[in-house]
Amino acid sequence: MKIIVAGCGKIGTSILANLAQEGHDVVAVDKKNEVIAELTNVYDVMGVCGNAVDCDTLEEAGASDCGMFVAMTDSDELNMLSCFIAKRMGAQNTIARIRNPEYNDSSLGFMRQHLELSMAINPELRTAAELYNILKFPSALKIERFSRRNLEMIEFRLDDDSDFAGKTLVEIRKKFDAKFLICCVQRGEEVYIPGGNFTLQSGDKIGLTASMPEMQKLMKMLGTLKKQAKNILILGGSKTAFYLAKMLEEGGNTVKIIEQDEKRCAELTAELPSATIIHGNGAEQELLMEEGLSTCDAFVALTGIDEENILISIFASMQKVPKTIVKINRDELVSMAQKIGIESVVSPKIITSNVLVQLARALENSSGSSVETLYKIFDGKAEALEFIVAQDSKLTGKMLKEIKLKPNILIGGIMRGRKTIIPSGVDMILPGDRVIVISSNNRLNDILDILK
Repeated sequence: MKIIVAGCGKIGTSILANLAQEGHDVVAVDKKNEVIAELTNVYDVMGVCGNAVDCDTLEEAGASDCGMFVAMTDSDELNMLSCFIAKRMGAQNTIARIRNPEYNDSSLGFMRQHLELSMAINPELRTAAELYNILKFPSALKIERFSRRNLEMIEFRLDDDSDFAGKTLVEIRKKFDAKFLICCVQRGEEVYIPGGNFTLQSGDKIGLTASMPEMQKLMKMLGTLKKQAKNILILGGSKTAFYLAKMLEEGGNTVKIIEQDEKRCAELTAELPSATIIHGNGAEQELLMEEGLSTCDAFVALTGIDEENILISIFASMQKVPKTIVKINRDELVSMAQKIGIESVVSPKIITSNVLVQLARALENSSGSSVETLYKIFDGKAEALEFIVAQDSKLTGKMLKEIKLKPNILIGGIMRGRKTIIPSGVDMILPGDRVIVISSNNRLNDILDILK
């Protein structure tokens, strides 16, 4: 598919890199010559230097016959206008980054309708939602949600004394009275889609699917269930911090934000009347301790400097804060942070790229069982995908043990209406089911792609 990405900052670059890796014909548009030169040198993309709302620039990029036009500049209004022009020129699908909290749900709905936007995407809001999910279930390193939250996949690491360590998956399923499925394991740099005879080891990072009640039941049996974080300290007063604090306030949490910019502190004070806003440098250990770092339930580092987020989170862990979460933008620092013991890492670039890759795969597919949800998991080495099964699918009417799957593929869950099924060999897939597939080394556009 031909895809144009206009605005190639951190998130725009991540999007075009992932879409190019997927095999799409990607064109980068940016007003800076040096940005275009670097992108075309590093990635397999075409480049056009110019203004994203200039018709000549968009015509040169090929907006008249592109399948997807993505506007990711720093300006919400420019993104909307750019999408509107591209749509009028012939772009089939348009996606605009819209980040301003002033654009609420009703105004966004109005603009989407009249500007004919296929999607409005807010990276900061999506990042805040992921942070919120982790804070509500702090036993997990990361949480991915499917099918209107009826089924979830959590990632967590096995401690040395874990009851899972040294046991095969078959032995674990027999021992624990909970409905769950271990569907992905990362050991060092290797990622496995495990079979029943796979033996877990301490230090493994595992991906596990279950409904949330069953997940809590299992964590309680393992002795790793942590209480929900109620008292949260946030470093940095960004848009992500605002969205997260708003969610936490509505959930009855106590929120404190430390922000260095005095003007931003005044804005947050007006926007978040229930939160405590502290004007100061959060890199100062004395200030952190004065503001209750050692007694908070969770610490979230959301400054614009990755290195600062990592270092201060390490200090928070040294103070025995039960849960620390770090926002990191640079890809090379994500894995490094995890290796040095940072519990949970979120990346707005990865979150946003996942959404666009999911949409591109869905648009490519015309058979009716296209990708509904897609997450890159375990450092991008595997994927968790959600499909809706078509009425005439070849998968229906057979027990799972009768279906021949490609290597490194596992069916991790089935949602049938409000019922969650953790599948065994005798379960069947029916038309209309939502099916979760875990995959590594495979590019799946359609659920039928899982078949040999």
